[in-house]
Amino acid sequence: MGSILDIYTGFFGLSGRPFAIAPDPDMIFWSPQHRRAFSLMEYSIVTHAPITLVTGEVGAGKTLLVQRLLRSVGDDVIFGLVSQVRGYAEDVLPWVLLSLGEAADPQDSMVELYARFEERLIREYAAGRRVVLIFDEAQNLSDAALEQIRTLTNMNTGTDDLLQVFLVGLPSLRDRIEAPTLHPLAQRIGAASHLPAMDEETTTDYILHRLHAVGGETDLFSAEAIEMIHERTHGIPRLVNQLCDFAMVYAFSKNTDRIDHATIQQVIKDDVFFSGQTLLPPSEREAPPMAVFRAKAASRD
Repeated sequence: MGSILDIYTGFFGLSGRPFAIAPDPDMIFWSPQHRRAFSLMEYSIVTHAPITLVTGEVGAGKTLLVQRLLRSVGDDVIFGLVSQVRGYAEDVLPWVLLSLGEAADPQDSMVELYARFEERLIREYAAGRRVVLIFDEAQNLSDAALEQIRTLTNMNTGTDDLLQVFLVGLPSLRDRIEAPTLHPLAQRIGAASHLPAMDEETTTDYILHRLHAVGGETDLFSAEAIEMIHERTHGIPRLVNQLCDFAMVYAFSKNTDRIDHATIQQVIKDDVFFSGQTLLPPSEREAPPMAVFRAKAASRD
């Protein structure tokens, strides 16, 4: 007997689960906002930008873009993905070294850790490669830790670029970097992008794309159902996935292959869908363009 998941997908004639929560680079939906953000990330790699800032709401697709970037760059780039570091500046170098496969003994001094990291950068540079560090969930870093990361880019010279850094996090990270205490870091950022929530039209395209990717009928959700999905999720992809997934389970349990407004209402009424956040309207969530971001930082000179 097949698993319940097999029965669920088979009922709708799908080759897989269309609205899984875990990021899947093969299922990526290239909204205009995601395409712009990814193009900027690629541009930052090509132009050797010292620090790149990528922000977005929880579940907006930041980690998905990072995973895609890791798969798309050539052999001349060595990535170190740091997603566990929390808070203190002294934690930065050990986690950085571990992300690059280097040893970091708790007894090592900061001088020893720094020397080991510098040696690795020089070794990669001599082999025609450069190191790119990606700090995911960077909003969890303290100001001192962010400043420590900035000082690591001091290893670059005018002609030799050994290191690039990506800071990926929630919109609050951008707000902190704009503060006077992190002015030196703001000045080092070569590019910044923000992933806003999807509007209703983009949400519709997103749902149809996910269904099409697994061989599903694109009219599975009614227009009224999608309108309510967008209203309840605020256009955040991860929340859209959660609500759509629950709606398909409900439709399966009722032996119906179409999801209407009433199905979405029932999911919400039963409290099985939990967004866990209160979001601002889209007009208030938009991040300032890069020119404004730079102007704010420059005004403090």
